[in-house]
Amino acid sequence: MKIIKKIREQRGLSQRELAVRAGMSFRGIQQVESARHNWRVSSVRGVAEALGLPEGGLDYHLNRLFSLPLDSVEDISLRMLHDGFDSWKTHLFDFVDRFRSTRDAALIERPPVPELDDRLRALIASTVESLCNEYRLNEPHWCRGEPRLPQPWFVAGIENLKAMALVESPAVFRARGIFVLENFLSRA
Repeated sequence: MKIIKKIREQRGLSQRELAVRAGMSFRGIQQVESARHNWRVSSVRGVAEALGLPEGGLDYHLNRLFSLPLDSVEDISLRMLHDGFDSWKTHLFDFVDRFRSTRDAALIERPPVPELDDRLRALIASTVESLCNEYRLNEPHWCRGEPRLPQPWFVAGIENLKAMALVESPAVFRARGIFVLENFLSRA
């Protein structure tokens, strides 16, 4: 987990020093800090204690994570972050389908995680605004905080579709510098 590495470095500790404090092996610390490793909660709890993080802080965040509604904005943003940028289509449309079938406000209550690529955060915010407009719901306050992208993003990525996307892109997407085709949120 990148956050463990960041805190360790802020505290001026090497991986070996942290391993001694946490009662773990050097390799164990390397694995906990690795984004690609499936770590044990007990390992992370030991590392958190060794770093002097507040008692119960890890439990709070784990409880929060496990209480996320499936396919909520925060949930899909975490999955995008984990699975990589190109996974956005699957996760975004899982959210769209869930929201359209339930119209559950809990799905849009919490924003995407801050570590997510700015383009994806803007895309999620524009999608949420579009769905709120579709169902005449108030958009969540966090949507207003998602700024316009510094460079236009043509989501289709196909050169021949750029002109069409410039014309067809709904206003909530254009406002953030995102260009999609008119049927972007349509399902067959």
